[in-house]
Amino acid sequence: MIQASQIREHMEVIGSDGGHVGKVDHVDGGQIELSKMDLGSGFRHHLIPITWVETIMDDKLCLNLTKDAAKAGWREKH
Repeated sequence: MIQASQIREHMEVIGSDGGHVGKVDHVDGGQIELSKMDLGSGFRHHLIPITWVETIMDDKLCLNLTKDAAKAGWREKH
């Protein structure tokens, strides 16, 4: 299981299909907040659960679902 301490700012987040989901802004509890300064996030902060992270490889967080599934399931931070 991936620990929050393994996740660092600016790491790229990719789906299981290799698609770009976003970049890490920071970790807040069990949630990863994605940077809003990223085209993949539509220039808005989104939250994804750490449980979606399958592996960390070459400074990339590889999710256990596709890019489209991640974007369908993320929460927008208000």
